[in-house]
Amino acid sequence: MRLVTYAAEGAARAGVIAGDGTVVAARDLVKEAPDDALGVIAAGERTWRALADAAQSAKGGTAVGQAKLLAPIPRPKRNVFCVGWNYREHFAEGTSARGANEPKELPQHPSFFSKNPNTVVGPDAGIRHPAPISDRLDWEVELAVVIGRGGIDIPESSALGHVFGYTIANDVSVRDVQHDWHGGQWFKGKNFDTHLPLGPWIVTADELVDPQDLGICTRVNGVTKQDARTSQMVFGVARIIAELSAGLTLEPGDVVITGTPSGVGNARVPKEFMKPGDTVEVEIESIGVLRNRIERRS
Repeated sequence: MRLVTYAAEGAARAGVIAGDGTVVAARDLVKEAPDDALGVIAAGERTWRALADAAQSAKGGTAVGQAKLLAPIPRPKRNVFCVGWNYREHFAEGTSARGANEPKELPQHPSFFSKNPNTVVGPDAGIRHPAPISDRLDWEVELAVVIGRGGIDIPESSALGHVFGYTIANDVSVRDVQHDWHGGQWFKGKNFDTHLPLGPWIVTADELVDPQDLGICTRVNGVTKQDARTSQMVFGVARIIAELSAGLTLEPGDVVITGTPSGVGNARVPKEFMKPGDTVEVEIESIGVLRNRIERRS
């Protein structure tokens, strides 16, 4: 099943991609289904199965190309959990750019930070350029994991059973703020408004059995900048969930983004950064393409 959120009659509604490729409201498929994506996720497996079954034969919805898709979860209940340095080549390429307080050897555990809900935007939404604060706006394609069944101290062996599904993230970063400001703490440089595009939909875990073998890439103005596979992750999805949930309760609807491969602009020679008017596309095999445009701040 592919779960979307789309704009209809001035409101955000949960929908499903039907068998004919159109968007159909979740409540039109299953009368008792919640009308928002977080509600659908929290409703549990019985509702998920009912929606998936009904979507297979549903017809006559709004064509995907005509629907105004929003981020699948337009406003997460709390910060999005993020993982840094989760591809060896990306860790290696950033050695010269890391701050004084950052490690020179790959950590033995995932490195976590977070992005607040105001960073989240959806497909085709504008990403605000940070000028005049900075001109170092960078891209990072990432596999995003959506938690479906909450828990604490989740064993790695059963962690994938807690996943509702997967979507695409672009962990947009303001590099000089990230590395050089505020004592080298990443939070501010990762938390400008609009700097976490998510989408275009969530593919449920039953349809994406192996999250560790997917092609993942970034294009800026049609030119490929990142091109890798999720098999190159240092810490896989199950390990990330296990470590994140150690002493910390995960809840249905939580979003976890899992790190980016090599090819970021800050590590290129010379450095490359996005500017107003650029189009950035991040793509993950078996999920889709998430496209956004860089806009000047008003």
